[in-house]
Amino acid sequence: MHEYTSTARVWGLTCPGFPEEVSRARRWTRDILRGSPLAEDAELIVSELSANAILHTASGQASGTFHLALAVSPQVVALSVTDDGGTGAAPKVQHQAEDAERGRGLGMVTAIAHRVVVHDSQNGHTVTAELFTDVRAGGHPC
Repeated sequence: MHEYTSTARVWGLTCPGFPEEVSRARRWTRDILRGSPLAEDAELIVSELSANAILHTASGQASGTFHLALAVSPQVVALSVTDDGGTGAAPKVQHQAEDAERGRGLGMVTAIAHRVVVHDSQNGHTVTAELFTDVRAGGHPC
């Protein structure tokens, strides 16, 4: 293989900040990862991160958007959601009481993903969740 050739494939999608766009983001993820053993986990992660962007940032305001990026390689599926900002604090896992109705989304993502990274910028935050394949067992994400 040529040294500048990558086996990773990358997709992107920008959605308006409406609640119904969360289901669109799930479908988009499911369609790209169709047949992958990581598809269900990836779909759940995208759903939680998209909903968080709409609920907790300027992405959910009248002209707000959120952006999804999905990268797939033989070693990893990486899902990123970038919000429009508007909050002073970066997303973080919150430990909630058992009867709490909200506040568990990022904790669930952290429990499912092998690695979660939050990047801050002037315009918002990007949360990236990575699901690793078991390359030793011959696993392949797609």
